[in-house]
Amino acid sequence: MTHVNVRLTTRYTVVDNRLLQHRELSLTAIGLAGHIQSLPTGARVDIKSLTARFPEGEVRIAAALRELEAHGYLSRTRERLPNGRMVSRTVSYNRPTGTEEVREVTPPPPLTPPPAPRPERAHPSAAPSPRPPKPPLPEPTRSTPDPQRTATTLLARLHHDDPRLLLPEREVRRLAPAVDAWLERGATPAAVRRALTSGLPTEPLLHPAGFLAHRLTEHLPPPPPPAPPRPLPFQDCDGCDRPFRAAEPGHCRDCRPHQPLQTAA
Repeated sequence: MTHVNVRLTTRYTVVDNRLLQHRELSLTAIGLAGHIQSLPTGARVDIKSLTARFPEGEVRIAAALRELEAHGYLSRTRERLPNGRMVSRTVSYNRPTGTEEVREVTPPPPLTPPPAPRPERAHPSAAPSPRPPKPPLPEPTRSTPDPQRTATTLLARLHHDDPRLLLPEREVRRLAPAVDAWLERGATPAAVRRALTSGLPTEPLLHPAGFLAHRLTEHLPPPPPPAPPRPLPFQDCDGCDRPFRAAEPGHCRDCRPHQPLQTAA
């Protein structure tokens, strides 16, 4: 084996070779001891925190901690906080306890629970703004309902495309005028069906009727442009029998009697 060493000046930890080459400690315990010695004072080294950090399970982590305790590299004591909660205090030694080179360490200050956060006072200007009301469903302009009931049939059969779109009868009656508004604006039943069933979310639909109402309102197509005015019909001139456009029969422009201009007195 050949070592390629780089002199470290930052972010390093001095670990005793007698720990790294210990013949009675498992490799898990040796590695865990090196990790604990690299942590700052106050770091959490309980079993759950170490299990969340490393792939080893709680059983192997707990067994490694017991090995380190048995060989003097670790000590754990239980203490009660002023609020009555029990916590574990862990002390790590870079030389095992009981040897002549172990120096007396100054115990860290007693653990105190963190202060409870003060409840923030609600500022008058920070009050949540009221939610805007939902826009009403579109309605058709015609007063007579569709005699073929295209809208109700379309809504009642949406569950054939997706079982989640099975609607109760009252919701079908409530949404039918909105579908009539789409049909009145030139949308075909197939187009309305695609608009309501395409791109559905994968998660469960808790309120399918509300979901359809949102799509019928937000994706309402624009009204068709007004039809161009129809030209006047052709009439046969009563004077020259020449065709001309007019609302009623009569004389063409050339055959109309010329009226004299009226002058002011």
